[in-house]
Amino acid sequence: MTWNEDLARTRATLDDAVSLVRDGDWLVVPVGAGEPPTLLTALSERRRSLHGVTVVQMLPLRRFDYFDPETVDHVRPVSMFLGGPSRPGAQAGWLPLIHGHFSDIPVMFARGEVRSDIVFAMTSPMDADGYFHLGVSADYTLAAIEKARTVVLEVNPNVPRTGGPAKVHISKVSAWIENDAPLITLPPSETGPVQQAIAKFVEPLIHDGDTLQIGIGGIPDAVVALLKGKHDLGVHSEMIGDGLLSLIESGAVTNRRKTFMPGKMVATFALGSEKLYRFLDTCPDFELHPSDFTNDPYIASQNDNLVSLNATLQIDLLGQCGSESLGPKPYSATGGQTDFIRAANRSKGGRSIIVVPSTAKGDTISRIVPTLTPGTHVSASKNDVNYVVTEYGVAQLRGRTSHERVEALIGIAHPAFRDELRAQAKAMHLI
Repeated sequence: MTWNEDLARTRATLDDAVSLVRDGDWLVVPVGAGEPPTLLTALSERRRSLHGVTVVQMLPLRRFDYFDPETVDHVRPVSMFLGGPSRPGAQAGWLPLIHGHFSDIPVMFARGEVRSDIVFAMTSPMDADGYFHLGVSADYTLAAIEKARTVVLEVNPNVPRTGGPAKVHISKVSAWIENDAPLITLPPSETGPVQQAIAKFVEPLIHDGDTLQIGIGGIPDAVVALLKGKHDLGVHSEMIGDGLLSLIESGAVTNRRKTFMPGKMVATFALGSEKLYRFLDTCPDFELHPSDFTNDPYIASQNDNLVSLNATLQIDLLGQCGSESLGPKPYSATGGQTDFIRAANRSKGGRSIIVVPSTAKGDTISRIVPTLTPGTHVSASKNDVNYVVTEYGVAQLRGRTSHERVEALIGIAHPAFRDELRAQAKAMHLI
């Protein structure tokens, strides 16, 4: 049987495709822009006819109707990294999280620690070799497919065909449907004076020839704007967005000086504009890999001069970062922060950078604190954190005594809180 015969045999109506979901199934969905909207909308519409179905996904971007506390006995969403649609449910307590480093999530599926009975994924049309490309979301999907009873694809010509192993052969596909709607996009982040001030302190920490891991948001975007004059930067990052695209277009990113996979950009998912997705479809130097490759600290650290740039919500005076919750209230999840901090620390010449505005709520709350708010989820330990940057400067922590750490972090706190922080540090015998 040819691949085209397999393709014709597995083509399905939307009703038939969604009817493959059984009571009690764990249904796995790719991260971010890889979520298949037609399939998930149809699942939402028939959720009351199901019982005990769990939908596992990471960074959901659309608020499908199954994000509903009234129907969790029928279809319950579970998140591995919160987005706008899942955050309210997690904070209210009816939407649970699966905790883990992004690099470990494919392993969790492979070991059966997280179930995968059925996978819904969005892909490119099949290529001449019988493969559908995941295109914007390699993440953990391949590992979930290997364990799944059923694989259902939403085939969309707007999904880029990318290099690397992020593709599914027709022989593994149970059913597929078509959708030609544009992919979901992410608007540019706003950058204000605080983000720009932080970026000015970060820019000197990044050198010609460095390999970057950088995410999305106001501070990363402000940093990227200052890097366009750099030379021969490389990319090995869990995410690629429009900020990194702008560095490619400016000529700052060439990947020539990478010591691991030279000449290649590596990521595990893409999220940004239509322009970004079109670029990836035509870029022979870009590869999409699962997160147990991209985020594995041992693998990523084979890039010399790896620089990781990550944000936190709160940091204590010894350097512990609470990057994923507001006290006990979940806000995001661990994601790849610790993966890349450890990778940068292992990398020859590497630097891990944590960025954080010094205050919150109109300068009324210090984000640098003597101890993390009770219940805070610790994302990065004091043993891993190296550079910390606020709009007031840079604190370098690794190798420094506890007294030196405390003084360095107080030195980059908002001036209005420095005396109070020093008094609290003395009371705790930290200095």
